[in-house]
Amino acid sequence: MIRTALITGATAGFGAAIARRLVADGWRIIITGRRAERLEALAAELGGAAICHPLAFDIRDEEALRTALASLPSDFSGIDMLVNNAGLALGTAAAQHTKLEDWHTMIETNITGLVTITRLLLDRLIERRGLIVNMSSIAANWPYPGGNVYAATKAFVQQFSLGLRSDLQGTGVRVTAIGPGLSESEFTLVRTAGNQDAYDKLYKGADPLQPEDIAETVTWVAALPPHMNINTLEVMPVSQSWSPFSIHRKPA
Repeated sequence: MIRTALITGATAGFGAAIARRLVADGWRIIITGRRAERLEALAAELGGAAICHPLAFDIRDEEALRTALASLPSDFSGIDMLVNNAGLALGTAAAQHTKLEDWHTMIETNITGLVTITRLLLDRLIERRGLIVNMSSIAANWPYPGGNVYAATKAFVQQFSLGLRSDLQGTGVRVTAIGPGLSESEFTLVRTAGNQDAYDKLYKGADPLQPEDIAETVTWVAALPPHMNINTLEVMPVSQSWSPFSIHRKPA
């Protein structure tokens, strides 16, 4: 039986790399995102309608999400794996200097959209004794200046994943939260409003994780025996580690 995976946020970065890697491993895939032209191009690259089905919608729009899922052809309606990859960070400023609108967008995308599609697909995943992979971040556990709401949303994703594991005990459904560290992708350009200089400075000489590294990790989790579950998994480049705690000192 050909397995089917649904990957959110597949227009670039982790999502597109995961789509390519799963198809190479024999999966049939559903790819979602807001940019229809990118989805169509990726679907054509990966083999067309028999292998890859694109669904264009904004993960924050529940009505559009429901309509898209209801439109799935019968060959794609059974879901063996949900990869909740859609997410974003907006801004790097301290909380007191951020836009409230940016906070709302991160919460609606990283939390509300994720839980909505998960709930809508749970019955299908239970029927197939499937797998849920939620893309978290090392920011879920390790705070840093400017992380504020983004980090909080990823902490939610990690805890939600553990809660799902508890509730789905006995169904055969596996749930994994993957927390990447420093990773090179469009994610950073979105966060910095397209600031290429900031992008280049962040990654220069760092040998960061690449989308293909995370795709390989997802594929490994999916290939494990069905009685094994990876609860949470942090992945960092070797170049990244922890710094001493920051201490603000009063002027002498």
